[in-house]
Amino acid sequence: MSDDQFLEGTWARLAQVIVKGAQYNSHKCQPHLKCLDGTWVDLLKYIHESLDNPKKNQLIWLHGTAGIRKSAVAFTVAEKMRGLKVTEEMKVEKWLVGTFFFSCKHTNHCTAGCFFATLVYQLGTNFPSIQQDVNRVICSNPALLDPDMPLCDQMEALFLQPLQKL
Repeated sequence: MSDDQFLEGTWARLAQVIVKGAQYNSHKCQPHLKCLDGTWVDLLKYIHESLDNPKKNQLIWLHGTAGIRKSAVAFTVAEKMRGLKVTEEMKVEKWLVGTFFFSCKHTNHCTAGCFFATLVYQLGTNFPSIQQDVNRVICSNPALLDPDMPLCDQMEALFLQPLQKL
């Protein structure tokens, strides 16, 4: 088996554990809620300013009680960011690298066990150069794809290490 075939097999295993339909534009997330014009103006401004500033953390985590319109805010931001792309040469073309929408409507969307696997799959799809690094990590520790693996271990190995290589 060639290295390419081996890596494709590992990437295929990753594809089997991701949460399909958790991305912002999935049909499972419909209807797509958007912020109404004039609502959440300060929050949206803060988020966009944070994302536009390379000195600030560009990972935004929205959290709060059910029903306060987190999904509408997140979808609105994702829609805007979808049109911009960051290439590996850091030319800004697209900023939306990955999304994960938690939802109590769908069983596999309401647990965090495959959160980082899903995000790193999207990251690797947008930046193929990190696929080999992700594959190596999974090959050295296949348990990382287990939803019961500690999230801190998954985050470090599957997400933070590949991001540092970009």
